[in-house]
Amino acid sequence: MPHYVDLHAHYLPALDDGATDPAMSLQMLRAIAALGFSELFATPHQRAGMFMPERAAIDRAFEAAQAQAVEVDLTAKLGLGAENFWDAVLLQRLRDRTVPSYGGGPAFLFEIPNQLMPPNLENELFDLRVGGMLPVMAHPERYAAIQRDISLAEKLGRHAALMVDLGALDGAHGKAEMKTARRLVLEGLATAAASDIHRPADQTSVAAGMAWIRKQRGPAALDRLLDQNPRRLLSGDLPEAGEA
Repeated sequence: MPHYVDLHAHYLPALDDGATDPAMSLQMLRAIAALGFSELFATPHQRAGMFMPERAAIDRAFEAAQAQAVEVDLTAKLGLGAENFWDAVLLQRLRDRTVPSYGGGPAFLFEIPNQLMPPNLENELFDLRVGGMLPVMAHPERYAAIQRDISLAEKLGRHAALMVDLGALDGAHGKAEMKTARRLVLEGLATAAASDIHRPADQTSVAAGMAWIRKQRGPAALDRLLDQNPRRLLSGDLPEAGEA
């Protein structure tokens, strides 16, 4: 049986643009677990001026979700991280070594503006790796600079993990995103893949993305992108391009 790890999900209720209440949260957990995921990491947004729930609120929501999962005998293990927007708040947290990461470990999830690549990003990521942290870039297929020049993904991937959204592989987020996500997977530039689930109905596109990987790259590649590599990321290990 598969034991996949989902490193990007918004199932904690009433914190961001994901689940709105505990009932929806449970639906989402069941939807992803039904696809073979045994570890489900919540990654609530941390973005100044938009979604910035306090740590205490995140912890309360996570504890409630864990209790709910136990109550209904959900066998999947829940974990906690955050989707950190590349802004002044994140940069300060990185300097202070207080960035919300996966389980308090070296790997942390981040996103950037879709239309504007932060200046000096490649060097910033290099410095973070040298400092012992592991940046994980959320949905690289959405970023216009990567859509225009796939070689940029190769450069960034030397210092950060690139984690595509499974739904994007099925066209759930647009044609340009689908084309880029597929290229990243086919060319071995994607380190991992994740659900980025926001609603229970997202299960359909997530499953379709998994089926596409299995058909185009084979079951071994699906295991690497959803099981082996995510576990390596959690331990702070960055697979080289092509290992996916």
